[in-house]
Amino acid sequence: MRAKIAISIGDIQGVGPEIALKAHFSISQSCQPIYCVHSELLAQANARLSHAYTKALENMQCAAPKAAQPTIKPASIDKESGFYSHASFLRALDLADDGVVSGVCTLPIHKHAWQLAGIATPGHTAFLRQRYRQEAIMMLGCPKLWVALFSEHIPLSAVSTKVRLEPLKEFLHTLAQVLDPPEPIVVLGIDPHCGDNGAIGVQDKEVQEAIAQANALLNTSKFLGPVPADSAFSPHFRAKHRHFVALYHDIGLAPLKALYFEESINVSLNLPIKRASVDHGCAFDIAYQNKASPKSYENAIRWLVGL
Repeated sequence: MRAKIAISIGDIQGVGPEIALKAHFSISQSCQPIYCVHSELLAQANARLSHAYTKALENMQCAAPKAAQPTIKPASIDKESGFYSHASFLRALDLADDGVVSGVCTLPIHKHAWQLAGIATPGHTAFLRQRYRQEAIMMLGCPKLWVALFSEHIPLSAVSTKVRLEPLKEFLHTLAQVLDPPEPIVVLGIDPHCGDNGAIGVQDKEVQEAIAQANALLNTSKFLGPVPADSAFSPHFRAKHRHFVALYHDIGLAPLKALYFEESINVSLNLPIKRASVDHGCAFDIAYQNKASPKSYENAIRWLVGL
């Protein structure tokens, strides 16, 4: 029996509905998707896409969220579509919590639209932490390269104060409970050249101590590092290592997206439910132009069903 997967539709002013329609028959080969959106709204999206997906639309099972249907206004940022994307996400989580589905796949939201709708959390992962009262870990990538993030959507100016011995040690210890690759997990440094033995900075000494203490807790050398971030993603190093921890957002995701933008996905670890997402935004610049690639979405579904 195919697994049931809830799909939250994301911001309807972006490429989410197009991707859902475009990939329906493809993902239906490996799962039974349940779309958390009004069928009438999908019909509107299909009409804007020149009715290219009418056959798919006729075969899509919907579980509508508890929200009024907004009007599709491509590439616009408004509170109605922000509220609707949040309601769709809640509907998907409810289906997972009730055991109706075995996983949740989220299409892209617009964070400012959530703000306009009065939603205080800045995104999916932060909301999941609050809902389940667990420290969800954001990891992005594909089978060729995975990057877990110690700090996520915070200003660069706040990163240095966040990278401290105890929270980093706890993060690594938690990550080791939910991620067990055959090779060591590489922890990237924070200063250029990991500080060059103090010539540039000393914060990587704290990172090194966090790694040592986490490995001691685990009684194994699970983590390697700190490794200078400017060379960690070189071809010869990636040939030996596929799992990395980035201490801040861009140092890990810039090389990942340069190498595997269309393939990579976003997954939430250390939660009572399985959740995966596309690793891209709403793509307003191509919304409703039938140009969106469903590759990341299809890979997210594959991860959820264990393929």
